Amino acid sequence: MSWASVGLSLEVSALALVLAGATGIGCGALLARRRFAGRELVDALLTAPMVLPPTVLGYYLLVLFGRGGALGRAYEAVTGGPLVFSLSGAVLAASVGAFPLVVKSARAAFAEVDARLVAAARSLGAGPWRTFTEVELPLARRGLASGLGLGFARALGDFGVTLMVAGNLEGVTRTAPLAIYDALQAGHDAEAGALSLVMAVVGVGVVLAVNALGAKR
Repeated sequence: MSWASVGLSLEVSALALVLAGATGIGCGALLARRRFAGRELVDALLTAPMVLPPTVLGYYLLVLFGRGGALGRAYEAVTGGPLVFSLSGAVLAASVGAFPLVVKSARAAFAEVDARLVAAARSLGAGPWRTFTEVELPLARRGLASGLGLGFARALGDFGVTLMVAGNLEGVTRTAPLAIYDALQAGHDAEAGALSLVMAVVGVGVVLAVNALGAKR
């Protein structure tokens, strides 16, 4: 069995969660705490990856981050290498699927924080950043943890976007879902079954952890 692909999946998912978590929590807090024109449209755009086909997401990522795209050229100028068909490309692809789950969970979690506690902290001299890190984040932690757990599970199972943006390069971008596909194509049913079982156990474990967090709320 290709244990390397399982390890790579965990690595990619963890890195994707850092990217999706940092941006998703910030966006969720903004949507929960700020009222502005077009807020629901922004929410819809940020969470659209949940409903768009993987081929559509992959296409737009290639347009933006491919070697001909503006962001892709900027990335290559800074790092010296292309973003697509690399580990970074796999992380980007996985984070796109995880991002909307984090945003939705973060928005709901921050919306439940008592605004009076936030106002009290501000009245006692706490600045916006201190209020956010010492009041809002702790109070929203369980909802945020649930969103991050679901985001990790989503990143772990990504297939289509990863294949389009990062390719299927052994030892570089071949995550467990891609390895399962390759094993089936090659007629290695036992290997595909073993990999599928490992991924199923990990996925169920993540969901159980998320449910446990929700039960403690």
